[in-house]
Amino acid sequence: MTAKLINGYEVVIGFETHAQLATNSKIFSRAAIGFGAEPNTHTSVLDCALPGTLPVMNKHAVAHAIRLGLALGSHVAPVSIFARKNYFYPDLPKGYQISQFEIPVVQGGEVSFFLGDEKKTVRLVRAHLEEDAGKSVHDQFPGESGIDLNRAGTPLLEIVTEPDIRSTEEAVAYAKELHKIVTWIGICDGNMQEGNFRCDANVSVRKPGQPLGTRREIKNLNSFRNMQIAIDYEIRWQIEQIEDGYDIQQATVLFNPDTGETRAMRTKEDSADYRYFPDPDLPPLVIAPEWVEQVKAEMPELPRQMAERFVRDFGLPEYDATTLTQSRAMGAYFEEAAKLSGQAKLVSNWIMGEVSRRLNSEEVAIETAPVQPPQLAALIGRIVDNTISNNAAKQVFDEFWVTGNVSLGQIIVSGSIEVDAQKQVDAIIEAKGLKQMNDTGALEAIIDEVIANNAANVEQYRAGKDKAFNALVGQVMKASKGKANPAQVNELLKKKLG
Repeated sequence: MTAKLINGYEVVIGFETHAQLATNSKIFSRAAIGFGAEPNTHTSVLDCALPGTLPVMNKHAVAHAIRLGLALGSHVAPVSIFARKNYFYPDLPKGYQISQFEIPVVQGGEVSFFLGDEKKTVRLVRAHLEEDAGKSVHDQFPGESGIDLNRAGTPLLEIVTEPDIRSTEEAVAYAKELHKIVTWIGICDGNMQEGNFRCDANVSVRKPGQPLGTRREIKNLNSFRNMQIAIDYEIRWQIEQIEDGYDIQQATVLFNPDTGETRAMRTKEDSADYRYFPDPDLPPLVIAPEWVEQVKAEMPELPRQMAERFVRDFGLPEYDATTLTQSRAMGAYFEEAAKLSGQAKLVSNWIMGEVSRRLNSEEVAIETAPVQPPQLAALIGRIVDNTISNNAAKQVFDEFWVTGNVSLGQIIVSGSIEVDAQKQVDAIIEAKGLKQMNDTGALEAIIDEVIANNAANVEQYRAGKDKAFNALVGQVMKASKGKANPAQVNELLKKKLG
C-alpha cells in the first residue's frame, strides 16, 4: 500500500520503548523496587556507586527478556554481552549506564496489529537489558536540585524498531499493541503515568523516493494521547522548516503537554559519543536452550494465538477476535459469556458495543464491571428467545450496570448466597415491564387499529413507497409502548397489507 503523504512528504517513524520489568529487586543489586517511596530509601551501595561494589545479574530480569523474545518471534541470543554506556548526568553516580550494545539478548522479531481493517507489521531490531538512571528533582529545594536514586538500577528492556512506521495513527497503534503484549505476558505492569512504559519516537520526513531524512527523537512520551499530539506537531514543524529552506538538525526533543509543542533539549548523540565498551565486571550472559524451553512451557496463550482460536472455535471475524484480545481479561470475559450463551457473535457485538462504551466512559476495568459474563449471557439469552427486544436489553443492561442488583435473584444454598444471573436479569425485565409482546392475537388487534387510522400511509405503501411502511411500523410500536416484537410486527403488517 502506498504510504500516506502529508503536504507531499512521507513520514518515517521508529520507536525505542523502555519497559520497566516486573521484578522485586533491581537488575544488579538486591535493593527493592517501589514507586513513590521516600527519596533514596530503595538504594544499595551498588546503586550509589561506592568503590569496590560489583553488579550481580537478576535472573528474573533475564527470564522476562526471554518471555518477550518468545512472544515477539525473536531470536533469544544464547550468549549476550553487557556494555558500559558512558555519559555524565548528576543522577548517574557511576558515570556510565550498564546496557547492551553489540550483542543484545533479544534480536529481531516483529509486532503485528490492525489499523482499521488493515494488518500492519513493524519489524524489531532488538530488545536489550539495561539499568535505569536515577532522578533529578528540581521542585523541592529553592534554587537547588536534589538527586533521588530510588529508580537507579531498575531493570529495563529497551525495545527498538526498524523505521517502518509511516503515520501517527500507525505509531500509536504500534505502541498500544506492544503495551498489550508486555502486560499480557506479565513482564511489565505498563503504568505509563509512573514511567514504567516510556516511548521515544524518532521522527523524520522526506519526499517519496529520497533517502531517509534527519530524525529528531521525542523523549519519554507517557500517554497515547500525548504521543499522538507530539508526533503530529513534530511532523508539521519539520515540514514547515524544510519548506522555509532550513535543514533539520538531529536532536533530542521534549514534548510540552501544556502547549502541545516539542522543543529541542540537546543535540542528539550517536552511539560513538557514548564510547561503549564491554563491562569488565559482568561476564557474558549465557542462556541455555533448556532455560528457553522452560520459559516457553510457562508462557500464557498469546494474544494472536487466542484471536486465532476465537476465529476457529467461535467463528468470529478476524477483526472481532483481535478486538476481544486487547487484554487477557477481556478475552476471558468473552469466552465465558460465549460458552454460557452459545451466542458468540452476539456476545462479541455487546462487548465491542455497550460493554466497551461503559468501560471507557467510566474508566472501569472489565474484571470489576458490574455486568459480568453470566449476566451478559443471561441477557443475550432473553434477546434470542424473544422475551425482550434489543432496545429493552440495553435498558436492562444499563439498570444492571448502575445498580448491580446483587440482591435480586439471590438463593440461599447450604448457608451461603449464590447469585443466579438469569433470575437477576428476569427480575429487572419484570420490574421495568420490558417483556416483549409476542401474542399474535394482541398484535393483530393493534395492527388492525393502526391500519384503520392511517389510510393515507396505507395507500402510499400500496403505491410503492417504502417509507410509508416504516411509518406504520412506528405507529404499531408506539401503540404497543415499544413492547411489540419488531420482526413479528413486520411480518404481520405485510401480510395484512397484501
